[in-house]
Amino acid sequence: MVGDFELRSALAAAVGSGAPDRAWGFVERFAARWARPLGPGDGSDESELLAVEERLEIGLPAAVRDAYLLFGRRDDLVRGQDRLVRPAHLDTDETGGKLVFRVEHGYVVEWGVPLGEGDDPPVLFRPTDEEEWSPFLDRFSLACVEMVLSECVLAPGAPGDNRQLDPVTLAALADAFPPLPLPRYPVWAAPDGPPVRWFGGDEVILRADGEDWMWARARDEAVLESVRAALPGVWLVGSAP
Repeated sequence: MVGDFELRSALAAAVGSGAPDRAWGFVERFAARWARPLGPGDGSDESELLAVEERLEIGLPAAVRDAYLLFGRRDDLVRGQDRLVRPAHLDTDETGGKLVFRVEHGYVVEWGVPLGEGDDPPVLFRPTDEEEWSPFLDRFSLACVEMVLSECVLAPGAPGDNRQLDPVTLAALADAFPPLPLPRYPVWAAPDGPPVRWFGGDEVILRADGEDWMWARARDEAVLESVRAALPGVWLVGSAP
C-alpha cells in the first residue's frame, strides 16, 4: 500500500536483493507516492519491443523488456531531464555490442547496456562524441531506480530547489539528512571526481552531484522551506533568510 511506503527500506530492498522484481516493485510504489500510480497504458506494447528486436536483430535483455512494459510510456518518470529512448528509436552503438537506452536531454551523454551479458546487465555511459564506455551501475534494474529518483528531484513545477555546494554545506547536508542506500556512481560531467550521493527520507529527497551541486525535492513547500533553513545559503529558487 502507498501509505505503508517507507523510502529508505523500500530502496534498501530494491538495491540489496539483486532481483529486478524488487526494483520494479520500488518503481511502482515510488510512483504512487511521489507522482501518480502506474496504470494500464503506462507501458510500451509488446509489439513495439518485438519490432525493436527484429529491426536490430537482437534479443532484448529481460530486465530491459520488463522496464519498458511496465513504465515505458511514463514520460514524467523517465523523460524529463534525461530520456529513456522510445522503442522506435532504440539503437546499438557503432560496434553493435551496446544497446543505447537513455540519453541526456541535450544529447551530450548516453547510457547503454552490453548485449549478451545476462538478463539484468550492467549499465555503462559515455559522452556522445567519444567511443569509450565507462561503468555507471552494475544492474540495469538498479539504473532504472536511479532514473526515476533523478527525474523526481529534477521535475519542473514540483516543490524543489537546487544550489551550489561548498564544504560547509556538504558537511551540514550529511549531518542533517541520512544517506539513502543507493550505491554511489559517477557524475557524468566529471566522472573522475567525487560521486553522486543521495540523502533524505519520506518527505524530502536530496541528490549531491559530487561536491559541487545539490538538488532537493520535497513533498510540499513547507518541507522544502525546512530544507533551505537547515542548509542556509543561496538557493536558485528561494533562499532561507
